[in-house]
Amino acid sequence: MIEFLNDIDAQAFGAINVCHGVYVDNFMWLVTNRLAWALMMGALVLMLARKGWRCALLVLAALVLTVLLADQVSSSLIKHVVERLRPSHNPSLADTIHIVRHYHGGLYGFVSSHAANSVAAGLLLGLMMRDRVVLTIMMCWALLQCYSRVYLGVHYPGDILGGLLVGAAAAVLVYVPWRWLSSRYAPLLPQRLDRHLVAGSVGLTLLVVGVAAIFI
Repeated sequence: MIEFLNDIDAQAFGAINVCHGVYVDNFMWLVTNRLAWALMMGALVLMLARKGWRCALLVLAALVLTVLLADQVSSSLIKHVVERLRPSHNPSLADTIHIVRHYHGGLYGFVSSHAANSVAAGLLLGLMMRDRVVLTIMMCWALLQCYSRVYLGVHYPGDILGGLLVGAAAAVLVYVPWRWLSSRYAPLLPQRLDRHLVAGSVGLTLLVVGVAAIFI
């Protein structure tokens, strides 16, 4: 059964990884970079600051806690327990895999930390803002992150699926006390934020990445 699932995973990986182009290579390499996340979070905090720095810092603190939880569970725990090689480190795929800018990632790939972190942050924002548009925007960002990891050859789709589950669990674990605190200390915590704040930060990030991909 495990071999059957691994075969399906490898076939799905090959179908995605084989599709590539120069501009898309650059775009995917940039969008998965930590600088893209830093840019998006920075833009979001600056936009949130219009509602007050306390609001911005509280949202940022919740996001940092969620991403830290997802990242530690995926990177420091699960990867070292499962020890599944990334496709970029799999000798049997060396002649067929498409690698961008010699980027191979760490040795183990299950589960994907990028998938876990992006879903954790996106789902938490959607839950905190209680807005389906915000949730949709952030899930699209998360899916782009997930696709980029397979495109770059550093994760199987199965790694991504595992990361999605870890990220969702991390978001719920942080949201539950957040919701309790919001109901108990309503004046201290932001209630409902504007969807254009999230849309603007994601849009700005994609614009910068899209333009930068032309020139690198």
